[in-house]
Parts: sequence; structure tokens; C-alpha cells
Amino acid sequence: MPYTFEHLDDEQALAASFELMRVLRPHVVDPDRYVAQLVRQTAQGYRVLAAKEGGRLLGLAGYRELENLLYGRFIYVDDLVVSPELQRSGVGAQLLSAVREQAQQRGCDHLVLDTGLHMPLAQRFYFRQGLLARGMHFTQSLRAGSAA
Repeated sequence: MPYTFEHLDDEQALAASFELMRVLRPHVVDPDRYVAQLVRQTAQGYRVLAAKEGGRLLGLAGYRELENLLYGRFIYVDDLVVSPELQRSGVGAQLLSAVREQAQQRGCDHLVLDTGLHMPLAQRFYFRQGLLARGMHFTQSLRAGSAA
């Protein structure tokens, strides 16, 4: 099925992505705060690539270009989500492929993302897409009373 891919570059388009992003990030509950955060992240190089059919959002990939000593220049995928009824339809693979193409066009050395240890289906998907687990991601909350 032919989908179109476009970057969401304005606040109205970002706001339209709120409900779909909540499939991946259910803790994000306020649409205005969501848009404000994405605007801040955009100022830091974050982009949201949307898969669409007509005017309907089918999937989102939020990513940014970074550089460090481990990977050199790389694209980090912050968010990858597909509408639940279209999961396993190829939309996620096409989105990831489109982000990979962005990385190659920018001369990046790697494509990097994290996924939860509790998400075996996502892990299998990433393996099928050619991504390999090369480590574990450790975090520590610096806010009192916060678990994440």
C-alpha cells in the first residue's frame, strides 16, 4: 500500500500527532504540553516523520542527528509508533527505512534506538530490520519520588 511520508514541521501538524504518539507514550496526557515539548525538542534537532494515507496519520518516527565518540555521527530514533490496527502491516518498516535513508543522506555512520526490555515484539521487529542489540541502556531518575 503506498503511503506518503512527510515531516511535521509546524505546531498544528505536531498537535495532530498527539493521539497516535500516545499509543507509544501513554504517560503524555496534555496535548498543549506535548506540542510545547516537541517544539523544544525541534529546536534541539528533533524531527517527526509521519506516514500518511490521504490525511490520516498511520505512523510516526521521531528522530535526531547526534554525534559521540561511540558511534560518530548517527541518527537516534526517539519514537517509532504505528496505529494499532496497522501494526505488522509494513508501515513501521517503511518509516524506519525512511529514517535510515535520512541518516545515509546526512553521512551518518549509524542508526541507533532503544527499546524496553519488556517489549519482545519490538525487539524482534528491530532485529528483522537489521538492528542489533549492542548493549543495555541504564537510567536513573533525578526527581524525588519518580520511578523512571
